[in-house]
Amino acid sequence: MADTKREIERKYESDDSGLPDLTGVAGVEAVVDKGVAHLDATYYDTADERLMASSVTLRRRTGGSDAGWHLKLPVSEGVRDEIRAPLSDTLPDELAALVRSRVRGVELLPVVRLRSDRDVRHLLDADGGLLAEVSVDAVHAERLSGGVGDAQWTEIEVELADGGDPAFLDKVDKRLRKAGVRPSGSSSKLARALAETAPKKKLPVTGDPVTAGDHVLAYVRAQRDAIVELDPAVRQDAEDSVHSMRVATRRLRSTLKSYGKVLDRTVTDPIGDELKWLAAELGVDRDREVLSERLSAALDEVPGTLVSGPVAERLGVWSGGNPGGASARLIGVLDSRRHLALLDALDALIADPPLLKAAGKKPRKVIAKAVRKDFRKVSGLVGHALELEPGTDRDVAIHEARKKTKRTRYAAETARPALGDPAKTVVKSMKALQNLLGEHQDSVMARQTLRELSAVAHAAGESAFTYGLLYGREEQRAAEAEAQLPGLWDGIKGDAGAL
Repeated sequence: MADTKREIERKYESDDSGLPDLTGVAGVEAVVDKGVAHLDATYYDTADERLMASSVTLRRRTGGSDAGWHLKLPVSEGVRDEIRAPLSDTLPDELAALVRSRVRGVELLPVVRLRSDRDVRHLLDADGGLLAEVSVDAVHAERLSGGVGDAQWTEIEVELADGGDPAFLDKVDKRLRKAGVRPSGSSSKLARALAETAPKKKLPVTGDPVTAGDHVLAYVRAQRDAIVELDPAVRQDAEDSVHSMRVATRRLRSTLKSYGKVLDRTVTDPIGDELKWLAAELGVDRDREVLSERLSAALDEVPGTLVSGPVAERLGVWSGGNPGGASARLIGVLDSRRHLALLDALDALIADPPLLKAAGKKPRKVIAKAVRKDFRKVSGLVGHALELEPGTDRDVAIHEARKKTKRTRYAAETARPALGDPAKTVVKSMKALQNLLGEHQDSVMARQTLRELSAVAHAAGESAFTYGLLYGREEQRAAEAEAQLPGLWDGIKGDAGAL
């Protein structure tokens, strides 16, 4: 069974001077020598180093107190989640699943062997509590595939104790720098080993986006990366991970549609269809979860004297819930051939993009035109919705306007690097409009659910009074959103004019 540990650490270059005295660091009462551990780790990656390209490391290590398989996923600079599984001859299924979005069907190979003599010190506070672990690692790296030779170096690693204050690392950093110790130029031992044992290659010349195609592809690449990188978080049921992946799929699909003059839609439309499928699969549990939270919060606001019958219980049964983590259905989607084929198609799209003539032009005119076109469609849909009387037809029209508003927002996000503040203004205005229209749509869906729950309760001989009360309140929330729409639209309908 794998377990996860949040790792907050800093790495430093060390010459032969060793570890400076750390007893002078504020808050450190004692520095305790914990002896030397002999560590032997084999790191795995694909032949084209897909894991390393995403700052992900996978190793099998013996020696020390945590022998086993370790998968490290980046969180932020200096922060990683280390997922550990017991020592075994083959990669545990749990860890294999967490790298599947990056590896897919490609074989994992041993790429580097690192043997380290780790001299460990514990920094303790006045109560004997652990503040941080400091180690001096004498490292010998041996290339196993994809390169030649070996390398040796010494580094200092400072890892914050579980639950510690990250500001403490700043105090240690100050002391180390004062002693002449330098921050490491590599993000990890593996990164340094690969760099020092890799065959010499001529690096490609890169730069800022220049053409319209460059800008669009940069945004496409960012959303592809988000989908891939969020995969482990979704599998682990991390907070907001499903929503974030769904947003990335929507952003990507919208971009392929909005910039059809840049990327050939005869190529991208089939990919868009698959992105729509993925978004729908991600939304199955998410939509019900959001709606359940809305109805539960609304029920909490109802005085107890007005709650008639087992309303909370029926709502709980309807919402289901998933206390065991990510649903097996959703993990099945992520493991499916269809999903992995979609990721391969996105890689191929980025590697060999179907660029049209407009892609080679300067970005300002091409990109601004695409955003204005989407904005005009929003304008027409909002205007149509406002002409209708309250009711089902207006509800449908507002929902259509909301979908187009999202697409325009994402098109403007793509445009921001090229167009600057005018695009930023459109993003802000579309987000405000999306939120208002989203509140209205949530009310529509809540009322539909309340009708269904009311019918079930009535058939069981229970009172439907509270469902009707909640329904009325949702009607009021929708009416308030509709009342705000004309004023909000008047304030933003000219924002695209500056593009």
